[in-house]
Amino acid sequence: MTSVSTRVAKVERTTKETSIAVSVNLDGTGAFNIATGVGFFDHMLEQLSRHSLIDMDIKANGDLHIDDHHTVEDTGIAIGQAIAKALGERRGINRYASLDLAMDETLTRAALDVSGRPYLVWHVKFSAPKIGTFDTELVREFFHALAQNSGITLHVANLYGDNNHHIAETCFKAVARTLRHAIETDPRQKDAIPSTKGSLKG
Repeated sequence: MTSVSTRVAKVERTTKETSIAVSVNLDGTGAFNIATGVGFFDHMLEQLSRHSLIDMDIKANGDLHIDDHHTVEDTGIAIGQAIAKALGERRGINRYASLDLAMDETLTRAALDVSGRPYLVWHVKFSAPKIGTFDTELVREFFHALAQNSGITLHVANLYGDNNHHIAETCFKAVARTLRHAIETDPRQKDAIPSTKGSLKG
């Protein structure tokens, strides 16, 4: 990791289907070391790290002889758990963020609330079942696992686009950019929990 930040965490998760190890630094530079055995997924996770400025070290070994599902979903679970652990009480964060992100012909919107209350609203459709060998339905599965385990309310909507690779990539980049802003420290409330309830733990 590249920072002296205390907002760091490690999570290891092992089941009969996968073995996942994730380290994150929320105050990093977007440095990454990612190997899941699923090439397209690695590419998307690299975008998530680079554009969120969260340093990520991710190693996954899964039952890829069956398909990519367990590896993708369980990696989302582990990343979400690591982010939640690193956030702690969520003191001083901006909490909310939203963004429209363009990539060539594609435009995707992401909005999130680092609320402690996990929820996913997903308005994204793909015109093909696969991008290369990667199942497009797994994009939603990843973000569902991420939101549920990080305690984030996440809305993602693809407004338009033709290329399925672009649609998937804008989802990852838009979530990354909104996550970056939402978890950054607000200098006007560095030690405060941004909620009238006094807690963002659900």
